[in-house]
Amino acid sequence: MNHHAPDRYQDIRDAVRALCAQFPDEYHRQVDAQRGYPEAFVNALTEAGWLAALIPQDYGGSGLGLAEASVIMEEINRSGGNAGACHGQMYNMGTLLRHGSAEQKQRWLPRIASGELRLQSMGVTEPTTGTDTTQIKTTAVRRGDRYVVTGQKVWISRVQHSDLMILLARTTPLAEVKKKSEGLSIFLVDLRSAIGHGMDVRPIPNMVNHETNELFFENLEIPAEHLIGEEGQGFKYILDGLNAERTLIAAECIGDGYWFIDRVTAYVKDRVVFGRPIGQNQGVQFPIAESYIEVEAANLMRWKACELFDAHQPCGAQANMAKYLAAKASWEAANACLQFHGGFGFADEYDVERKFRETRLYQVAPISTNLILSYVAEHLLGLPRSY
Repeated sequence: MNHHAPDRYQDIRDAVRALCAQFPDEYHRQVDAQRGYPEAFVNALTEAGWLAALIPQDYGGSGLGLAEASVIMEEINRSGGNAGACHGQMYNMGTLLRHGSAEQKQRWLPRIASGELRLQSMGVTEPTTGTDTTQIKTTAVRRGDRYVVTGQKVWISRVQHSDLMILLARTTPLAEVKKKSEGLSIFLVDLRSAIGHGMDVRPIPNMVNHETNELFFENLEIPAEHLIGEEGQGFKYILDGLNAERTLIAAECIGDGYWFIDRVTAYVKDRVVFGRPIGQNQGVQFPIAESYIEVEAANLMRWKACELFDAHQPCGAQANMAKYLAAKASWEAANACLQFHGGFGFADEYDVERKFRETRLYQVAPISTNLILSYVAEHLLGLPRSY
């Protein structure tokens, strides 16, 4: 479909598109039907080095910026896939990269870059605290050369397809800290030794074929050298990673948005009802045109967030706004695409219903729409904090 000027990073796009073309719609449809994991697809992306884009070359990665990484994620979704199966591998190592010791980085990053180790999971959210991260109940208590972890996490993705997990736990009780964001620490958990030895994983079947789980910790022992950065500073460390995650997910939604627009545009040109293509009707054209405008606008905010992140500038507002705009635009595009396919939109073989379910998630996760609005109200507009 002929959009305007050539896209940015066309060389990366062409290469990722060529790889994705080896995994046609039928592949993703079958994985979805089986509630499976796109193992072959993720392996192909890993072997081609795409998921190590943000890891510096010294550690065997490509040393690219968030802008390039976001294009890789966008193209996966634009080609009909779902980057949610592997995007954790792209950004979860950021905490290790920005805050780990030289020794920790040397120990883990080269093997994460090569794909020998998968770091696809981040354990933050808990059943009773949701997005109120400073209130988490999972504790890590120092005993000699170990930390002992007790507690519970929920909606922790890709645990069964990961070797390592970033874990946030409280190391100093809430009552003993000056600021509630202090006293939280970050650990790198070796899942292969943890599962069945103090950590229990229970899968949560859900509306999207997205591997996510509930985790239970009962006296899980973690070696003290797996603490990343300073004890008690974990909340601060994790924020960087969350901005990267939001920006990358914005890019995935932009990929979805273009996928829906391309599909529905092609369909309404060909679909003849009452003796004319339905795409000739303004009632059909306008919602599609509106979605296209909104995806294009969200795209600009994505570039803004990437630019700031890559310059190591504060980008919380832009990352949040990009995520908000892109998720909203892809959802509107999904609605238009489903609506104008009529009954065929519900048929598995058109892939619209699958992508429709996948893109709907981003109104809720990894940060819900209302929390973004609260953030903007408080931090950008100076309104009193509402919670």
